[in-house]
Amino acid sequence: MPVVGQGMISVFAFGLQIAMKPYLDLVQTILDQGSWQENRTGVRTISLPGAMMRFDLQQGFPAVTTKRLAFKSAIGELVGFLRGAHSAADFRALGCKVWDQNANDNPQWLANPYRTAEDELGPVYGVQWRAWPAYKLVPIEHNAQIQDAVARGYRQIARVDEAGVPCVLLYRAVDQLRACLDTLIRDPGSRRILFHGWNWAQLDEMALPPCHLLYQFLANPATRELSLCLYIRSNDIGLGAPFNLTEGAALAHLVGRLTGYRPRWFTYFIGDAHIYENHLDMLREQLRREPYPAPRLNVSARIPDYAQTGRFEPEWLDRVEPSDFSLEGYQHHPPLTAPMAV
Repeated sequence: MPVVGQGMISVFAFGLQIAMKPYLDLVQTILDQGSWQENRTGVRTISLPGAMMRFDLQQGFPAVTTKRLAFKSAIGELVGFLRGAHSAADFRALGCKVWDQNANDNPQWLANPYRTAEDELGPVYGVQWRAWPAYKLVPIEHNAQIQDAVARGYRQIARVDEAGVPCVLLYRAVDQLRACLDTLIRDPGSRRILFHGWNWAQLDEMALPPCHLLYQFLANPATRELSLCLYIRSNDIGLGAPFNLTEGAALAHLVGRLTGYRPRWFTYFIGDAHIYENHLDMLREQLRREPYPAPRLNVSARIPDYAQTGRFEPEWLDRVEPSDFSLEGYQHHPPLTAPMAV
């Protein structure tokens, strides 16, 4: 287990209150107020509709300390999302194996015609983040609309007849995350700096529809602080939440680095917050353990800091490696395991 010196403990003392309390409080609230429900996995859950956690990222990184966090795996998954990965093999190459079962052991996905090969996942998460397939169907007579679309990066791919009206079909892949960075530089006061993964047109093509589906960045140009709101439609609190907290907080740090902001508030909204029946022992043990102080996230100096260089280099979204992220002062209790429901 990593050891934290006395000086570091005093530095992180306030972080102790910030990092783990919202998570452990939510676990207890679900146990106290949730209700038993059946679901697609066949493993019952204790579920609670509508939940929230909030973290001050300037007081520490929200890493679970009442068990060992699979930090390298979570960061590997995030890097896979940034690269638009759609194969479990791509995630494995980045040190993350959590997609193996969804790709190769889920009977519904195995029978899906969109699964074309072993490890295939379809257009999950990162595909939508970095290359959302956008289409416009415009009547040929509306030339100004067609020219405007072309100026915005669309290209004509077909001519079609729509209810007797000759139309042009235009297409472009939208890099939603890059657009967020561009807006943080150009119009940081905007309340429209967001990206999401819930693409109705492609849900049937995915091994798993997105759970963490909406991210919104909120900048404060006066204080140079960047906050992130994350909405999750359905959250496995035992296994999924620690991963999602890690990925969201790390993403806030990365986007802040590339746009010249310090990460501040990370607010985590959940539609269906649930605990699987076979995770109860793991979570009850965590509630019995005393949390450790929050660690700090270190981001490699090779990733340029806009606040220092004054150069906007969003291409680093595609260049980051899992090794560019590390935890400093991470102290944790022994590991706890539980099966993932697929």
